[in-house]
Amino acid sequence: MSTVVFQTLPSGAGAAKRIAARLGLACEEVALHRFPDGELRVTVAPAADTTILYASLDQPNDKLIAVLFAAEALRRGGAKRLVLVAPYLCYMRQDIAFHAGEAVSQRAVGTLLAAIVDRVVTVDAHLHRTADIASVFPGIEAENLSAMPAIADALAAGGVDPATVVIGPDAESEPWVKDLAGRLGLQHAVARKIRRGDRAVDIAFADAGLLAGRPALMVDDIVSSGTTLMAAAKALLSMGATTVDSIVTHALFPPAMIAAFINAGVRSVRSTESVPHPTNAIALDAPLAAALRSELGTTPSPETTT
Repeated sequence: MSTVVFQTLPSGAGAAKRIAARLGLACEEVALHRFPDGELRVTVAPAADTTILYASLDQPNDKLIAVLFAAEALRRGGAKRLVLVAPYLCYMRQDIAFHAGEAVSQRAVGTLLAAIVDRVVTVDAHLHRTADIASVFPGIEAENLSAMPAIADALAAGGVDPATVVIGPDAESEPWVKDLAGRLGLQHAVARKIRRGDRAVDIAFADAGLLAGRPALMVDDIVSSGTTLMAAAKALLSMGATTVDSIVTHALFPPAMIAAFINAGVRSVRSTESVPHPTNAIALDAPLAAALRSELGTTPSPETTT
């Protein structure tokens, strides 16, 4: 009979243990030791036929090495199948070389992970020109779950003003903005963004009168520098929005920037727990557990697969 165990890197232990509990599994932490020269020693718990490894890959460089070493130890310990649960998947943004000599990080990281695990489960991977997550991981299983069902449930439970307009910061955001607005029965709009650099963007909206006297809810997959969020907030308030709140799947910005967001007119920023952050307000336990039930021979729950 096939056995399944759940292990996690230390940084994601809280969420990992809740997800494991939903699956009826114990969760063991992978032990990390840093030597004075910066090298890592990685020690895993006993492996099983199927081993699920939880590792959200924000601040990714050390974590990628830890996953590589953990996979080596787990395979040697008897794991026949390794499943990587990475709610935030790093290095997906650079999917082409924009200038001569640049590395295509998406391809490099995808090839690395595909060589050491059998399945990757992630959430709202930041894919620009890549049509499907499967193409990032040649030869293995891969799923890119949507955070929108969990976000919609959390917002509905807290109550949403029916006049709220759900806002996407750019054309890439339209699918998930439309999805979230549809789930909540709200209108939505998508901005036109022109990026002038890493920390300079221009934001404009086609319908300047849509926001007058109405609350705005901005939705994005990643907030890193925060430039787009602040520019969009100022544009929305100039259009007459009564309040501006933000929901983000992956909060990658330094917590100290929250004050700058407030100064720019953002009333609140809430994020999912894909990355541990002070703005965390929305758990992803349900969709991740549903996706992983197949490893136990259990049919995924329909509530979280849309």
